[in-house]
Amino acid sequence: MRKYPVQLDVDYNPKSNRTTVLFRLILVIPILIVLGFLVNGHVASEDANPERGQNLYTIGFVVLPTLLMILFRRKYPRWWFDWNLELIRFSNRISAYFFLLRDEYPSTDEEQAVHIQISYPNAAEDLNRWLPLVKWFLVLPHIVLLAFLWAAVLLWTILAWIVVLLDGSYPRTMFDFVVGVHRWSLRVGAYAMLMVTDVYPPFRLND
Repeated sequence: MRKYPVQLDVDYNPKSNRTTVLFRLILVIPILIVLGFLVNGHVASEDANPERGQNLYTIGFVVLPTLLMILFRRKYPRWWFDWNLELIRFSNRISAYFFLLRDEYPSTDEEQAVHIQISYPNAAEDLNRWLPLVKWFLVLPHIVLLAFLWAAVLLWTILAWIVVLLDGSYPRTMFDFVVGVHRWSLRVGAYAMLMVTDVYPPFRLND
Protein backbone atom coordinates (compact mmCIF):
# COMPACT_ATOMS: atom_id res chain seq x y z
CA MET A 1 0.00 0.00 0.00
CA ARG A 2 1.38 3.40 -0.98
CA LYS A 3 1.85 5.71 1.99
CA TYR A 4 -0.31 8.79 2.23
CA PRO A 5 1.79 11.95 1.57
CA VAL A 6 1.09 13.21 5.09
CA GLN A 7 2.59 11.16 7.93
CA LEU A 8 2.50 11.60 11.72
CA ASP A 9 4.02 9.43 14.41
CA VAL A 10 4.70 9.92 18.11
CA ASP A 11 7.30 7.91 20.01
CA TYR A 12 5.74 5.86 22.79
CA ASN A 13 7.21 6.25 26.26
CA PRO A 14 6.25 3.35 28.58
CA LYS A 15 6.81 5.49 31.69
CA SER A 16 5.19 8.85 32.31
CA ASN A 17 6.18 11.62 34.70
CA ARG A 18 3.41 11.66 37.30
CA THR A 19 4.33 15.10 38.64
CA THR A 20 4.09 16.90 35.29
CA VAL A 21 0.98 14.92 34.38
CA LEU A 22 -0.70 16.04 37.60
CA PHE A 23 -0.12 19.71 36.76
CA ARG A 24 -0.25 19.41 32.96
CA LEU A 25 -3.19 21.83 32.52
CA ILE A 26 -1.18 24.54 34.27
CA LEU A 27 2.21 23.77 32.75
CA VAL A 28 0.91 23.92 29.18
CA ILE A 29 -0.46 27.46 29.51
CA PRO A 30 2.75 29.41 28.66
CA ILE A 31 3.41 27.51 25.43
CA LEU A 32 -0.26 27.79 24.46
CA ILE A 33 0.06 31.56 24.78
CA VAL A 34 3.06 31.50 22.43
CA LEU A 35 1.09 29.42 19.92
CA GLY A 36 -1.87 31.78 20.27
CA PHE A 37 0.27 34.77 19.27
CA LEU A 38 1.60 32.85 16.27
CA VAL A 39 -1.81 31.72 15.07
CA ASN A 40 -3.63 35.00 15.71
CA GLY A 41 -1.35 38.00 16.03
CA HIS A 42 -2.86 41.41 16.77
CA VAL A 43 -1.47 44.90 16.47
CA ALA A 44 -3.27 48.17 17.21
CA SER A 45 -2.69 51.14 14.92
CA GLU A 46 -1.82 54.55 16.39
CA ASP A 47 -5.05 56.19 15.26
CA ALA A 48 -7.26 53.27 16.28
CA ASN A 49 -9.55 53.37 19.28
CA PRO A 50 -7.28 52.17 22.11
CA GLU A 51 -10.20 50.42 23.77
CA ARG A 52 -11.00 48.32 20.73
CA GLY A 53 -7.78 48.29 18.74
CA GLN A 54 -7.57 47.52 15.04
CA ASN A 55 -6.34 44.32 13.43
CA LEU A 56 -3.54 45.15 11.04
CA TYR A 57 -2.38 41.61 10.37
CA THR A 58 -3.02 38.05 11.36
CA ILE A 59 -0.23 35.53 11.60
CA GLY A 60 -0.91 31.86 11.25
CA PHE A 61 -1.44 29.24 8.60
CA VAL A 62 -1.17 30.57 5.05
CA VAL A 63 -4.49 29.31 3.67
CA LEU A 64 -6.39 31.82 1.52
CA PRO A 65 -3.27 33.18 -0.24
CA THR A 66 -2.26 29.60 -1.04
CA LEU A 67 -5.68 28.86 -2.49
CA LEU A 68 -5.45 31.94 -4.71
CA MET A 69 -1.93 31.09 -5.85
CA ILE A 70 -2.95 27.55 -6.79
CA LEU A 71 -6.09 28.79 -8.51
CA PHE A 72 -4.57 31.59 -10.58
CA ARG A 73 -0.86 30.81 -10.80
CA ARG A 74 -0.73 27.04 -10.20
CA LYS A 75 2.06 27.68 -7.72
CA TYR A 76 2.67 26.85 -4.05
CA PRO A 77 5.45 29.13 -2.71
CA ARG A 78 8.02 27.03 -0.88
CA TRP A 79 8.42 29.40 2.05
CA TRP A 80 4.65 29.35 2.66
CA PHE A 81 4.79 25.56 2.71
CA ASP A 82 7.78 25.55 5.09
CA TRP A 83 6.04 27.99 7.43
CA ASN A 84 2.86 25.92 7.49
CA LEU A 85 4.83 22.72 8.07
CA GLU A 86 6.81 24.12 11.01
CA LEU A 87 3.69 25.64 12.58
CA ILE A 88 1.94 22.27 12.26
CA ARG A 89 4.89 20.52 13.88
CA PHE A 90 4.96 23.03 16.73
CA SER A 91 1.21 22.82 17.37
CA ASN A 92 1.31 19.02 17.33
CA ARG A 93 4.15 18.95 19.86
CA ILE A 94 1.97 21.06 22.12
CA SER A 95 -1.02 18.80 21.50
CA ALA A 96 1.03 15.69 22.30
CA TYR A 97 2.09 17.31 25.58
CA PHE A 98 -1.43 18.46 26.43
CA PHE A 99 -2.95 15.04 25.76
CA LEU A 100 -0.29 13.33 27.91
CA LEU A 101 1.35 11.51 25.00
CA ARG A 102 4.74 12.97 25.86
CA ASP A 103 6.35 14.44 28.98
CA GLU A 104 9.07 16.68 27.52
CA TYR A 105 8.05 20.33 27.29
CA PRO A 106 7.23 21.30 23.68
CA SER A 107 10.11 22.87 21.81
CA THR A 108 9.52 25.78 19.47
CA ASP A 109 11.92 24.38 16.88
CA GLU A 110 13.25 20.90 17.73
CA GLU A 111 11.41 17.83 16.43
CA GLN A 112 11.56 15.97 19.73
CA ALA A 113 9.36 12.83 19.69
CA VAL A 114 6.58 14.05 17.37
CA HIS A 115 7.47 13.21 13.77
CA ILE A 116 5.55 14.82 10.91
CA GLN A 117 6.38 14.45 7.25
CA ILE A 118 4.48 16.28 4.51
CA SER A 119 5.54 16.11 0.89
CA TYR A 120 6.06 19.44 -0.85
CA PRO A 121 3.67 19.54 -3.82
CA ASN A 122 4.43 20.39 -7.41
CA ALA A 123 1.40 22.63 -7.82
CA ALA A 124 1.52 22.66 -11.60
CA GLU A 125 1.58 18.87 -11.91
CA ASP A 126 0.17 17.43 -8.68
CA LEU A 127 -2.61 19.84 -7.73
CA ASN A 128 -5.88 20.50 -9.52
CA ARG A 129 -6.30 24.27 -9.61
CA TRP A 130 -10.09 24.09 -9.08
CA LEU A 131 -10.22 21.47 -6.35
CA PRO A 132 -9.30 23.83 -3.47
CA LEU A 133 -12.64 25.58 -4.01
CA VAL A 134 -14.58 22.48 -2.97
CA LYS A 135 -12.23 20.60 -0.67
CA TRP A 136 -13.95 22.03 2.40
CA PHE A 137 -17.19 20.40 1.20
CA LEU A 138 -15.59 17.08 0.28
CA VAL A 139 -14.19 16.59 3.80
CA LEU A 140 -17.53 17.07 5.58
CA PRO A 141 -17.87 13.30 6.24
CA HIS A 142 -14.42 13.39 7.87
CA ILE A 143 -15.37 16.38 10.02
CA VAL A 144 -18.49 14.61 11.31
CA LEU A 145 -16.53 11.47 12.20
CA LEU A 146 -13.69 13.45 13.74
CA ALA A 147 -16.11 15.31 16.00
CA PHE A 148 -17.05 11.98 17.59
CA LEU A 149 -13.46 10.77 17.64
CA TRP A 150 -12.22 13.90 19.41
CA ALA A 151 -14.98 13.54 21.99
CA ALA A 152 -13.66 10.03 22.60
CA VAL A 153 -10.10 11.41 22.82
CA LEU A 154 -11.14 13.79 25.59
CA LEU A 155 -12.71 10.95 27.53
CA TRP A 156 -9.67 8.72 26.94
CA THR A 157 -7.37 11.50 28.12
CA ILE A 158 -9.26 11.96 31.37
CA LEU A 159 -9.09 8.23 31.95
CA ALA A 160 -5.41 8.13 30.95
CA TRP A 161 -4.67 10.97 33.41
CA ILE A 162 -6.07 8.83 36.22
CA VAL A 163 -4.26 5.69 35.02
CA VAL A 164 -0.92 7.50 34.75
CA LEU A 165 -1.23 8.94 38.27
CA LEU A 166 -2.01 5.49 39.65
CA ASP A 167 0.22 3.28 37.51
CA GLY A 168 2.85 5.64 36.06
CA SER A 169 2.32 4.59 32.45
CA TYR A 170 0.07 5.54 29.54
CA PRO A 171 -1.71 2.39 28.21
CA ARG A 172 -0.40 1.62 24.72
CA THR A 173 -3.84 0.92 23.21
CA MET A 174 -5.15 4.29 24.36
CA PHE A 175 -1.94 5.96 23.18
CA ASP A 176 -2.28 4.50 19.67
CA PHE A 177 -5.89 5.62 19.45
CA VAL A 178 -5.14 9.23 20.42
CA VAL A 179 -2.18 9.39 18.03
CA GLY A 180 -4.41 7.93 15.31
CA VAL A 181 -6.98 10.68 15.75
CA HIS A 182 -4.22 13.29 15.54
CA ARG A 183 -2.96 11.61 12.36
CA TRP A 184 -6.42 11.52 10.78
CA SER A 185 -7.06 15.18 11.66
CA LEU A 186 -3.70 16.26 10.27
CA ARG A 187 -4.40 14.58 6.94
CA VAL A 188 -7.81 16.20 6.63
CA GLY A 189 -6.30 19.59 7.45
CA ALA A 190 -3.43 19.09 5.00
CA TYR A 191 -5.91 18.18 2.26
CA ALA A 192 -8.58 20.85 2.83
CA MET A 193 -6.77 23.78 4.49
CA LEU A 194 -3.12 23.58 3.53
CA MET A 195 -3.93 22.03 0.14
CA VAL A 196 -0.62 20.17 -0.13
CA THR A 197 -2.20 17.13 -1.77
CA ASP A 198 -5.22 16.16 -3.85
CA VAL A 199 -5.17 12.59 -2.55
CA TYR A 200 -8.37 12.19 -0.55
CA PRO A 201 -7.66 11.42 3.15
CA PRO A 202 -8.23 7.79 4.12
CA PHE A 203 -10.85 6.89 6.74
CA ARG A 204 -8.40 5.26 9.12
CA LEU A 205 -6.34 5.92 12.24
CA ASN A 206 -3.19 4.04 11.26
CA ASP A 207 -0.63 4.63 8.52
